[in-house]
Amino acid sequence: MSNRIKKLKKVRIHREGTRTIVLSLIALAVISAILWFCINSKILFWCFLAIFGPIFLIIVNFYRCPIRLFKGETDKLIVAPADGKIVVIEEVEEKQYFKDKRLMVSIFMSPLNVHANWFPVDGKVKFVKHVSGNFHKAWLPKASEENERADTMITTPEGVDILCRQIAGAMARRIVTYAKAGDECFIDEHLGFIKLGSRVDLYLPLGTEIFVNMDECTVGNQTIIGRLQ
Repeated sequence: MSNRIKKLKKVRIHREGTRTIVLSLIALAVISAILWFCINSKILFWCFLAIFGPIFLIIVNFYRCPIRLFKGETDKLIVAPADGKIVVIEEVEEKQYFKDKRLMVSIFMSPLNVHANWFPVDGKVKFVKHVSGNFHKAWLPKASEENERADTMITTPEGVDILCRQIAGAMARRIVTYAKAGDECFIDEHLGFIKLGSRVDLYLPLGTEIFVNMDECTVGNQTIIGRLQ
């Protein structure tokens, strides 16, 4: 869609992390002040900062949310919904929705990756479904069907249904999905957010031209996964 509408939210820290970061910063400041002014122990003060200062920076790093715009036309393109590494490119039998064979492309997100998720295609949200489940390690094959997940089905302007599945991992216990049934969606918009290590699966029609390889690193909303026929 050359004239797609962009409803961008220019944030450097993802809104899912605002409360956590603010509370962590307050706690860090209060305890540091107590150690410095009340207990008057410089050793404890610097030991506390040496341990918890880096932890705070890791939390801030986890919730970072770079502002990204996809450059160029998006017609029939499938763009990476997440930062991470390609761990699956294979033909599978999708039994729940399509009930036929699909091409599955999976991206594993480590705790060090950006955990914001983007819409992989332009189109319209057909439905969103949350499925409770286990918390296997996200890179395991069974995680796609057995782990807790959120399924978002998107119909492209050409009438092709694409399934985007956000999967919780062994550490990730919360999946946030902003997509709502009936909403128009566009590449450049946030689909949701997954906390800590996790995975995002794409179920594509057979015959989709794939541009990525196994173990290739992806950049959300930038790396082109493939092109629909």
